[in-house]
Amino acid sequence: MTEGIFLRRPNRFIAEVMVDGRLEKAHVKNTGRCRELLLEGVPVLLEPSGNPSRKTKYSLINVMKNGQWVNMDSAAPNVVVEEMVREGRLFSDVTRVQREKTFRHSRFDLYVETGTEPARRIYIEVKGVTLEEEGVARFPDAPTERGLKHIRELEEAVREGYEAWIVFVIQMKGVTRMEPNMRTQPAFGEALVKAREAGVRLAAFDCIVERESLKTDRPIPVDLSVVKRRGRLDEKEEKEEKIR
Repeated sequence: MTEGIFLRRPNRFIAEVMVDGRLEKAHVKNTGRCRELLLEGVPVLLEPSGNPSRKTKYSLINVMKNGQWVNMDSAAPNVVVEEMVREGRLFSDVTRVQREKTFRHSRFDLYVETGTEPARRIYIEVKGVTLEEEGVARFPDAPTERGLKHIRELEEAVREGYEAWIVFVIQMKGVTRMEPNMRTQPAFGEALVKAREAGVRLAAFDCIVERESLKTDRPIPVDLSVVKRRGRLDEKEEKEEKIR
């Protein structure tokens, strides 16, 4: 890894950084907004591309926030969840692990089968989380219609006898709980409530982020009470509007 200083993000794919006194362009491996992370002057860790023909010499992997590294590589959460599965940290007696398996019209990150009777057939959708506010991790940091479609089709998978999981990988330490981001996309939080009621399992893990590695660590509670509070607030406002 190479250290640098973040300057600006001209578009969602490119960051301009200062490395050893020279201006360089780096590929941003996360298309989310990441506004609370990518602040002018913050330290970043850059991975050299190794491809001399590529326009960007580096990829931006980690950014410093409040004295700790936060991982921004959108491909990393899938890798660490697959490691958890293969190490037996999520399911026992795993006999099959397949990446990118399609169900209905969605391609899910992992498909797992176990050999213990009754055998389990499991679809897993992985969500990388980089947004943290006052110790609370929130997802998404930008609206995601694709994410809503995945949730609906995971419910279909449960109805057909599969297990379905949504695993939130919080790419940092220091959070106390995981919440849907109701400010950005209320529909996502409402969809999570319906999915949990339909039997889709929700899990979240924080991560140990080091200069050269990312590893899932502690389970973090997924708290959907903010959705119910929002629903009650909407109902109250609707009643007050009718009175007026």
